[in-house]
Amino acid sequence: MKRFGVIAAVAAGLALSGCGGAPMETATRNAPADFATPQVARTAASVKVTSVKVSVPRTLEVSEANRFYPGGDIVWREDPPGDRHAQVQAIVEAAMLKGVRAVEGEGRPVVLDIEVTRFHALTEKTRNTVGGVHALQFIMQYRDPETGVALSAPRVVKADFKGFGGKAAKAAERAGQTQKVRITDHLAGVIRQQLTDPAHYQAERLGLMSAFD
Repeated sequence: MKRFGVIAAVAAGLALSGCGGAPMETATRNAPADFATPQVARTAASVKVTSVKVSVPRTLEVSEANRFYPGGDIVWREDPPGDRHAQVQAIVEAAMLKGVRAVEGEGRPVVLDIEVTRFHALTEKTRNTVGGVHALQFIMQYRDPETGVALSAPRVVKADFKGFGGKAAKAAERAGQTQKVRITDHLAGVIRQQLTDPAHYQAERLGLMSAFD
């Protein structure tokens, strides 16, 4: 993992202590340049994220079906055909690193462990017509950087948000807001709140739109 200097804090509430730690490490890839400068969150720090580890289990089923609701666990079409697990991992890694960089604080060094459990972007059919939901879900947990021992209970995070369709999708793309950009920025914002104010985090309520992810 490549190193970069950044300190990330989470809200007080974890009964952890300690000081010091290594600089931030990327999971396996360098994060791309930010699409927008995130606001820095300043909170009562209890831990310091020194690295981010993202996993996308090979047990997750990939669907390439061009339907409104294609099933499967992974639906991703904006990259060329290939290893969808690896493509999703790269997107989520970039998002997590971007979110962590926007948080300051001090505390016990931890690894932020992210396991993707669902990554549904829009199919071509949905993207070109009615739009739908980017259905995103992951499990987050803090681990000791030296031993890998869990320092917190696993937390399931649902991060669904609206996906554009038709004219709105084309307008967003002209403005540089591709699915990849929007998902990266959205997940970065979600992890920032999970690190700073998890008690007040709520996933978007999208009602019947959740049928089109």
